[in-house]
Amino acid sequence: MAGVRVGLAGLGVMGWRIARNLRDAGLLVGVYNRTFDKALKFSRDYGVEAFRTPGELARASDVVITMLSDDEAVRSVIAGGDSVLSGLRPGSLVIDMSTISPSVSIELASMVRSRGGDMVDAPVIGTSVAVERKELVVLVGGSEDAFNRARDILQHTAKTIIHVGPNGYGLYAKLINNALLGSYVVALAEVVQLGRAFGLSDSVILDVLTKLSSARSPTSELKVPKMLSGDYSVQFALKHMRKDLDIVNREASMRGVPIPIASLALQFYRMAEKMGLSEEDFAAVLKVLIRR
Repeated sequence: MAGVRVGLAGLGVMGWRIARNLRDAGLLVGVYNRTFDKALKFSRDYGVEAFRTPGELARASDVVITMLSDDEAVRSVIAGGDSVLSGLRPGSLVIDMSTISPSVSIELASMVRSRGGDMVDAPVIGTSVAVERKELVVLVGGSEDAFNRARDILQHTAKTIIHVGPNGYGLYAKLINNALLGSYVVALAEVVQLGRAFGLSDSVILDVLTKLSSARSPTSELKVPKMLSGDYSVQFALKHMRKDLDIVNREASMRGVPIPIASLALQFYRMAEKMGLSEEDFAAVLKVLIRR
């Protein structure tokens, strides 16, 4: 990949760390963020250019990576005013690592191809901790050729990169993961609260749920300690889990597929947002269950 110029749009919790990994690999030429001061800080810290618009970023890059919050943000950056599309050159590749509605991603990919470029959806499994360890899982939807090009870039920030099908299919795969993940963390919160009500010590709850249980997992190892300590510093924001479960609910409804557990979990995250917990880690859903 020598000589390939990569630009990244979206310096949130995940995007910042992905950009840093790509900079360390010598691939990153610059960054864009809606709040320009954040792009300037990254520029000063890591010696790459801060671009004021997505179009400027695209004109300076062979590959543009987007890691943004939702449908509206991705559509604006890729296809809005002075957007990625306006700066796209024939042969350019767009890698969208956001978790958004598959239908929106498929539409944007078609627009990119009409300009002579290509696009993959490449949502990730893993938190900010996995990015720092370069252990992300990336689920890629797009053509075989675009996947191969994307893999050469993504290997610098991910451990496992899987081609799951055409455009949109990376997102479909991510959505079934997050339907399970969001439901599982609500269940973890429920049993943490139940264990405390039984009078079990936090140390016993921790051991059972992270070491002894047949239902233990990397997620329980990450989230149960946060719940028990009350540390809701963000690995994955609660507002993003609510957004992802909203997409899951919408996509399932369109297909007439019943998802009672994920639908119930969504209500807990909605309640948590009404409690002002949007910016906390999604493990903070425990607070919905705590008696007042």
